[in-house]
Amino acid sequence: MEARKSVFESVKDGVVGSIKGSGDVVKAVVDTVSGTLTHTIKGTSAVGTSLIDAVSDVGRAAIRGVTDVGGDVGSAAKGAVVGTLRGTKETGVEAMDAIKMTASSVIKATSDVSGDMGKAAQGAIQGAITGAKEVGLNVADATAAAANSVLKATGEVLHGTGKTGAAFIESSSGVVRSAIHAVVEVGGDVGSGAQGVVLGVLQGTKAGGKEALETISATSSNVVKGTSDVAGDIAKAAKGAVQGAITGAKEISLDTTEAASAAATGALKAAGEISSQAVQQVRNALTGTISGVKVVLKEPFKK
Repeated sequence: MEARKSVFESVKDGVVGSIKGSGDVVKAVVDTVSGTLTHTIKGTSAVGTSLIDAVSDVGRAAIRGVTDVGGDVGSAAKGAVVGTLRGTKETGVEAMDAIKMTASSVIKATSDVSGDMGKAAQGAIQGAITGAKEVGLNVADATAAAANSVLKATGEVLHGTGKTGAAFIESSSGVVRSAIHAVVEVGGDVGSGAQGVVLGVLQGTKAGGKEALETISATSSNVVKGTSDVAGDIAKAAKGAVQGAITGAKEISLDTTEAASAAATGALKAAGEISSQAVQQVRNALTGTISGVKVVLKEPFKK
């Protein structure tokens, strides 16, 4: 326990001191997190649970330190993920696990200090993509891992406050769109991001049956709208959302055909609110079989 407290306090105090000295939030967090993890892992031979704890702690500490000095949580989240990838790249920590653990910890820590989870989500995903390019990871995989973990953590936070159904969908919509914006803005794969988002939402809400289908449809709709906001590829986003719905459905014993149809219908509904061209792009992308499942498109509107 003392060792965990030491890691947390070391990162928090280091971040605060570096920001006061340079004013550069991202650099302060990256340098502090990577340095602390490298020292902790090599100095104590941390493995297994203790290593997971260390990775989780540095993300929480980074958010706490930055908010203590009035800094931006998005920059803190980005720096935490990049710093973690740098600090663990020569260890036994799987890079995708490091991304997931850090992304989750920064979302939950942001909620703890009543910060903007949308900004934290955006920063975490940007950090995953930037860090992946830096250390030679597959960027699409890193994008999916970050998006998945960010939305899973968001779902767990909202689920813990008792929000379900429409209340959950409304509360999570801003984080969903922020996540997709982050992917597009830093050149990530929007299909992988959309897949991770929908899967993460299902894992975080623990919803089932009709509620799960409604959540899939609404999340898929927000994914397409968010992609359109930043002129991203809505066809790839829609297909990714369906893939995420199918994967998630298998995890919770939901009918995969119904899940795919719900995601496709949500995507098509969103496209209908954008333009007739968008409708055609989404319909073309979702016609046929995706991930081994026949997609049944239900026209949710009339132009």
